Amino acid sequence: MRSAYRVLAGLISLGVLVQAMAIALGWFTAIKDVDDGLVIDKNYDGNIGHSLHGTIGMMVIPILAILLLIVSFFAHVPGGVKWAAIVFGLVALQIALAFVAFGAPAVGALHGANALVLLGVSGMAARRASGPPTPATTDTTATEATI
Repeated sequence: MRSAYRVLAGLISLGVLVQAMAIALGWFTAIKDVDDGLVIDKNYDGNIGHSLHGTIGMMVIPILAILLLIVSFFAHVPGGVKWAAIVFGLVALQIALAFVAFGAPAVGALHGANALVLLGVSGMAARRASGPPTPATTDTTATEATI
């Protein structure tokens, strides 16, 4: 289960990286298309970069975050449940910020900043799972240590 925890947290980090790449692809493609004469108006549906960003952000990463939270209860990673819950909360915040940013574009800056925080926290969670396992019972008393 520790390996599953590490892989899921790592996939979330990778997903954030792919998100950044996809949105950059989307907007640089849009800028090139505008330079080539495309008119972007309310009927514009985006391009492959926008589609990838939306699909990964609204489906893939949230599913991975839910799975990470579930696995965290069985993985015996020190602080694993806490870090998985933080990742889950950051993913929920990321989605909320995205929806708010459509009405208040300045909030998009917070969406970008939160993505960097999510990248760091999910990476930290993955690293925590690569350490030594937590013993099932840590009931050592001072008298046992002196014997």
